[in-house]
Amino acid sequence: MRTDAVRGQIQELLRAKPFQPFVIVLESGDRIPIGHPENIAFDPGSNGVKPSEDFYVLTGRLRMYSTFDAVASVALLDRGESL
Repeated sequence: MRTDAVRGQIQELLRAKPFQPFVIVLESGDRIPIGHPENIAFDPGSNGVKPSEDFYVLTGRLRMYSTFDAVASVALLDRGESL
């Protein structure tokens, strides 16, 4: 399932040491910068609980609610690219 793949990719980026900022690009073209692991929240699922299909982003003035199914791509931010 695509949702699982996107969620897994984001989880890998969040666990990276050191953390590197990344951007989530939605199918609408909206770009959601993730500058710190605490800027995004979702239930990863455990103990038989189904993982969430939704995620929430709080960063700067941005407040975003979306679904992993709406994500077109996920990529590290270029060094010169701003959040």
